[in-house]
Amino acid sequence: QLQLVESGGGLVQPGGSLRLSCAASGFTLDDYAIGWFRQAPGKEREGVSCISTSGGSTVYAASVKGRFTISRDNAKNTVFLQMNSLKPEDTAVYYCASEEDCWSWWSPIRFSSWGQGTQVTVSS
Repeated sequence: QLQLVESGGGLVQPGGSLRLSCAASGFTLDDYAIGWFRQAPGKEREGVSCISTSGGSTVYAASVKGRFTISRDNAKNTVFLQMNSLKPEDTAVYYCASEEDCWSWWSPIRFSSWGQGTQVTVSS
């Protein structure tokens, strides 16, 4: 059974940084592209970023480009999302999800396995 577990969320002040982790168990992570999504209260789940199986290709939502960096360490079976210059509007539950590739990466319905999410709150 494919399992993904997110961690690293928390409360941070505007301008601060957090590093989210997405750890896989029950399967080899390097067989899958990994997407990060977020969902704020009352809003739809939105794509944040995606990384290809090798890590050689990454994509970002316009709202986070230049501030967030996605990376992966296949030896550790983990994908990371480094979030810098955080803004209050980044507040959401963040999820990672797996799929064969990052095609249509912004669409949650393409991704088959999901973690339980980790809360990120940006507030002073």
